[in-house]
Amino acid sequence: MCMSKNGGVIGAHGGRLVNRMISRDDGSDGSAYNDMFSLQISADLANDVENIADGIFSPLEGFLGQGDVESVAKRGRLADDTAWTIPIVLDVTEETASAVKDAGDVMLRDPQGTGIAILHAEEVYRPAKEALAQGVYGTTDRSHPGVAHTMSLHDDFVSGAIDYVQRPADTPLRSDRMTPVQTRKAFEEAGWKTICAFQTRNPPHVAHEMLQKTSITTRDGVFVNPLVGRKKKGDFVDDVIIKCYKEMIRLYYPESRCHFATLHTEMRYAGPREAIHHAIMRQNYGCTHIIIGRDHAGVGSFYDPFAAQEIFSEYPELEIQPVFFPAFFYCGECLTYTNGKCCPHDAGAREQISGTQLREMIQENRPPSKFVLRPEVSDIILKHPSPFVEE
Repeated sequence: MCMSKNGGVIGAHGGRLVNRMISRDDGSDGSAYNDMFSLQISADLANDVENIADGIFSPLEGFLGQGDVESVAKRGRLADDTAWTIPIVLDVTEETASAVKDAGDVMLRDPQGTGIAILHAEEVYRPAKEALAQGVYGTTDRSHPGVAHTMSLHDDFVSGAIDYVQRPADTPLRSDRMTPVQTRKAFEEAGWKTICAFQTRNPPHVAHEMLQKTSITTRDGVFVNPLVGRKKKGDFVDDVIIKCYKEMIRLYYPESRCHFATLHTEMRYAGPREAIHHAIMRQNYGCTHIIIGRDHAGVGSFYDPFAAQEIFSEYPELEIQPVFFPAFFYCGECLTYTNGKCCPHDAGAREQISGTQLREMIQENRPPSKFVLRPEVSDIILKHPSPFVEE
């Protein structure tokens, strides 16, 4: 059992693991929904709907209403004071908003046209998007990818609980997706009581590997949980991230100490706010700890490098515990992977490169040092025809 800091089994955020799945035990094929007003949504929104249904977003049972959205933006909490830092919202056109008001219940369809969930529409409202962006991202600068996305949303939002009726067709990217029920069962079967989650949107640097392995030395296992979903231009594509991690784990991890699964949601780049969001989702998966490194979920120079660590003092009620690590690197003088707290040597002794330098090396087909990326990881990236998000 996954044990909380108080000694009991770690609970879902908000006290209950949400389940909004509808069983079709009657053998029906869903044709009863054919006459329902339907709305096609993006792949990222489809992921959000499934995350609500599976309890990954517990305690949410649907898309947020105006009161909750305003409270999240201002306070990083729902209107009932439950910790929640990222608004999960459904935006629609003005024409669709009018139709939703008349329909009440709406069939949500994924980009392939599959009817995946019923939205029980409760409220149609117009948020102040600039205030929303300022609250969540700490800026209204549209060069911030999260702000740009928020300002591109339609003016009307729809709230309401959802009932999930059909999962989308399986794809290679979905093959490693797990629900909180599945991860909690896997942790229990492994005999793990303490589980440290690792959030990532990049292929693994060796320094990240060492950081994860360091976390295992005082805990039962590590849950490697890369994010699959919309990312900004220049980030690595999902396929590359998954292949690199699976190969690294296969070759360099003890099988009994690592679980791997993908988290399907978009990257918000909300810095400290997103660090809390990442922690909440991993608590719902059953993790007792989460690694929070330097500039977690940051972008550019929008956030102080340690803001994502400092914000946890504002959320003492979270059961999951953050594990704060400085940046790791290989030091040629110390002859080990270390960090600035332990290493007395200057930058010339350190094997580390920036994301920009790494992209340049890959574009020039030059493998980075083996002290930065495992050769097998470099090989996967270099052989991929298009390893970076292009738009």
